[in-house]
Amino acid sequence: MHNTAAPKTVRTLIAPDKFKGSLTAGEVAAALAAGLRSAADSTGRAGAVQCELLPLADGGDGSVDAAVASGFTRRSYTVAGPTGQHVQAVIAFDGDTAVVEVANTCGLGLLPDGKLEPLSASSRGFGEAILFALSLKPARIVMALGGSASTDGGMGMLTALGYSFRDGGGRQLYGSGSALAQIHSIHRTDLPELADTELIVASDVHNPLLGAQGAPAVFGPQKGAGPEDIAGLDEGLEHFVAKMAEAGFADAAALAGHDGAGSAGGIGYACLLLGARQVSGADYFLDLLDFNTRKDGCDVVITGEGSIDEQTLSGKLPAAVARRSGRRPIIAVAGRSLLPRERWSEMSLTRVYTLAEYTDQDSSKDSQLSAALLRRIGSDIGTSLLVAG
Repeated sequence: MHNTAAPKTVRTLIAPDKFKGSLTAGEVAAALAAGLRSAADSTGRAGAVQCELLPLADGGDGSVDAAVASGFTRRSYTVAGPTGQHVQAVIAFDGDTAVVEVANTCGLGLLPDGKLEPLSASSRGFGEAILFALSLKPARIVMALGGSASTDGGMGMLTALGYSFRDGGGRQLYGSGSALAQIHSIHRTDLPELADTELIVASDVHNPLLGAQGAPAVFGPQKGAGPEDIAGLDEGLEHFVAKMAEAGFADAAALAGHDGAGSAGGIGYACLLLGARQVSGADYFLDLLDFNTRKDGCDVVITGEGSIDEQTLSGKLPAAVARRSGRRPIIAVAGRSLLPRERWSEMSLTRVYTLAEYTDQDSSKDSQLSAALLRRIGSDIGTSLLVAG
């Protein structure tokens, strides 16, 4: 007898992080899906590969986009950018949870002409976005830290949330790295809305605020800070901590040494001062975007990020995806991989595809080339799945 059973449909969950510098997580997922579907079409088996797209984020830039892609509503609000210019920021809201991110309010990518401002950049816009989120009366606000242009300890953010910082002459200070050392007095105006809202910091950065592993020393150089700037910022933050203690924060010094206080130029520290709860960015967003339920309905999980390396193994998003995917095949796609084949099993990876294998050109800043290569990779993945099926 002939086997007349219909060919099996392969259900894929495409759940990548962004490829930093070239594509958002949504664009990565869309390009891979287009390639997978084209492979099915070219073999005359249209529909034999089903694609569910779940763009992900780990609490850094792209967190708002990932939440919106999963069903949150996009809400726009004008805030002060890192150097005070007006920026159209976006938050995500589902009626209960608001997601606010540093990157689209006061991030490096918003600096005019890309000119780094390590001393004058401010986190004020992030505070203004939080204030806007509070006006929606959410049960919780998820604060996605990552990609900040400033090292102001969250001073700018706090000014937007009712804190007044003054110098020795009584003049109001605008939050910035250079203003930290000028703080003479702090006046607190506690917002009742903050007290009624759960604050969650989603980040996988573990650096403290000060010292050799602190915000200025580790992250200052990528924001344009030279050795003298770093020393000045560290001293300014130390002064800031002392003044916050004087203003009534009894645990100000202890929180400065807390894991994650140094994230986003010290915004993590200000969030801790406000009573925020810290969570793993990767795992929190996988829960928020309902990854576990979605992967249960698929046969294969495809994940990825710009670079797969030792850092990936230590808990970045693809590792968290792999850990939760169970025994189903897990395929990773990356711009490049520094992980040799014999170590794929440490993440239970079936296969790793990289853009670098498909081109001699640098695709890391070329969105069109990256998308085209991902479509090719998607097609190759689709072909291999159909052959296996």
